[in-house]
Amino acid sequence: MRNIKRIALGGDHAGFTYKKELIQHLSKLGYFVEDFGPASTDSVDYPDYVHPLTQAVELGEFDLGIVICGSGNGVAITANKHQGIRAALCWNEELAALARQHNDANVLAIPARFITYELAQKLVEIFISTSFEGGRHQGRVSKISCS
Repeated sequence: MRNIKRIALGGDHAGFTYKKELIQHLSKLGYFVEDFGPASTDSVDYPDYVHPLTQAVELGEFDLGIVICGSGNGVAITANKHQGIRAALCWNEELAALARQHNDANVLAIPARFITYELAQKLVEIFISTSFEGGRHQGRVSKISCS
């Protein structure tokens, strides 16, 4: 099991409130958390925040990333443009666990307009506490990157 200590969070204006609450929650649990933005609920372009976040995860500066927007799709699509990123859009507990167990996902994408904050917090807890199973899944994960 990976020892998760450093988590990067970011997204857009629709995810701002959940992001701020998750940062407080994760900090209380003892994680080092960095906020990649945005800094308010003012309308922004999520790629401006997701690209730097995923680059930092890709470079190993953070163990995992969490990206949040209204649907979760925009941030997930943007994150997955990076070769070393496997972002998973999750809206229930089983998806969050399987994203880590089977896909070795390193970024969780949350759809803030479609789930409650309480569920978002549970998904984050599952995501950061679940390990990649490897084994039969390793070969598949190794084939994901195009580089």
